[in-house]
Amino acid sequence: MNRPLHRLRRARPGARDDRGAATLFVVGLAVMLLVVAGLVVDGGLAINARSTAFDIAEQAARAGAREVDIQHLRETQEIRVDPVAGRDAAASFADQALAGNGTANVQVVGNEVTVTIDNRQVKTALLGLIGVQQYTINNARATARAAVGIENEIGGPP
Repeated sequence: MNRPLHRLRRARPGARDDRGAATLFVVGLAVMLLVVAGLVVDGGLAINARSTAFDIAEQAARAGAREVDIQHLRETQEIRVDPVAGRDAAASFADQALAGNGTANVQVVGNEVTVTIDNRQVKTALLGLIGVQQYTINNARATARAAVGIENEIGGPP
């Protein structure tokens, strides 16, 4: 009756050895936690990268919208962005800010400058361990308008 427990297990017909099952569970759990940590860290990097791309687009659009066609303004009292100077200013700012990582498309129509940032590559920090090396930010778009004063912009004097 006082037989050791390990002898009882061997004596049972059809009994399986479950040694190592906890190790397999811990390894699986560690891999899952690493994937979740990768999603959290790289998700934060993605949000930051997208925000940065929108910021570059906004600043480039503002740089382009500053290039008011002064001659047209004096002749017609109508605000219009100089198409060539506005496009050049916005593209120059965007190219400098992007530093070769992404492309900027600039459109100037009337008093508006629209900048779209595409193909901005962002490297992952942890998801590279499971094969996701980078992702691409596309369609970060911003528009700026050239304006004089505040009456027309907010509907009247303060």
